[in-house]
Amino acid sequence: MKFWPRTLGVQLIVVTAAAVLLSNLAVALYFQLGNDRLNEANFVERAIDRAAATSTVLSVVPARSRDDAARSMNTVVWSFRLLRGKPAIPVMTDEEQRLATRLRNALPDEKAAQPLAVTHLYNVLQPDAGRMNPRRLPVTALRFLVPVVRGTMLEAIYYQPPAPSWPTEVMIAAIMAIIIASAAAAYIARRVARPLSALEHAAAIAARGGSPPHVPEEGPDDVRNAARAFNEMTARVTRTLESQRQLLSAVGHDLRTPLTAMRINLEFIEDKELRERLGENLNELQALTESVLSAARGAGGESKRNIDLSALVESLCADLDDLGEPVTWHAHKPAPLKCRPDEIRRAVRNLVENAVAYGRRAEVQIEETPASYEIVVEDEGPGIPEGERDHVFEPFVRLETSRNTETGGTGLGLTLVKAIAQGHGGGVTLENRTEGGLRARLTLPREEITALAAQ
Repeated sequence: MKFWPRTLGVQLIVVTAAAVLLSNLAVALYFQLGNDRLNEANFVERAIDRAAATSTVLSVVPARSRDDAARSMNTVVWSFRLLRGKPAIPVMTDEEQRLATRLRNALPDEKAAQPLAVTHLYNVLQPDAGRMNPRRLPVTALRFLVPVVRGTMLEAIYYQPPAPSWPTEVMIAAIMAIIIASAAAAYIARRVARPLSALEHAAAIAARGGSPPHVPEEGPDDVRNAARAFNEMTARVTRTLESQRQLLSAVGHDLRTPLTAMRINLEFIEDKELRERLGENLNELQALTESVLSAARGAGGESKRNIDLSALVESLCADLDDLGEPVTWHAHKPAPLKCRPDEIRRAVRNLVENAVAYGRRAEVQIEETPASYEIVVEDEGPGIPEGERDHVFEPFVRLETSRNTETGGTGLGLTLVKAIAQGHGGGVTLENRTEGGLRARLTLPREEITALAAQ
């Protein structure tokens, strides 16, 4: 939804406020309908009682003062006048007949037998609305013809005051309830959202290969348990990686020592052909050892620093070009980035050397988006079948199955590229070009771009 808030705190406040508003409207509507029914009943009952009482009072007033007395009883909602002779009695509806019966029952016994009429009028405009109806809206009215004395009838008209469009008290109560509920929702949202934001920040740092900070273990039990589990997980992963680095360092030292001794002993072999063959095997073993250690270390101990990614890639391509490799670099404007430059250089070099080895030449350029830089390496080779593209990132996997290092390498180059990319919070993808060849994309996020360009 376009206008729906994205953060948990704002969503909780909006949902709570909407729920309170709807519940208040429902309750107000329920009571309003009940009040309307009650007011209607009270309206009719009061009108009948007042008309009967006024008729009774006027019957004992002297005849010469009766008209003045009737006029003196006029109010904003009542209009009284005396009719002499036999007034026209309109035909009454069933409802008006029932009201007439109720009025007759309210009169003294000596008047109850006399003819009377009740006319129920709807939507009449009160002649003198005054303050009761300043906008002069149509109102509901009841007209009674009640006997006073023989030959005199009282015409009593009661104008029901118009009901307010909406009770002000209900609106004030609804606004207060929304404010209080929203404040409570904001408090709960803060308790939930703040540790979740800290957890998200720490997870993002861990995904980029950094050392995540300790997440505060606070908030509701569910959030606190999640933070505690994350802290335990990162601590365990950190210990495992440190143990792995120490083990790899020891293994590397232990492997390099016998390899060096074997190279020394190799010089004492008199058979030249055997010496050369063993030397090639040692070189292959040495390269395999270094590749395994580099791939296992991945985002290793090198610290991050500010660099110009464009200058780094250009320098690498220039070095390979000086060695006679068919590498073409497409110039790019400065691309400031904070990263581990030796690892990035190693990853790009592996991609370029793969392109030269399997695709005859390499075209290198940098593309950028608002969120990332992409180092693109294209070749003119046969490409990689779609079903094999994810498989080639696994350790020791080579599409060339001869196991010959001259033609297939060690099978760790792309594994190392993937480990370095993920250690920087990015990734690497392979795709076949429509015009032939393979396109490799090494993506590096720009979150850690610094002000290097402005320095």
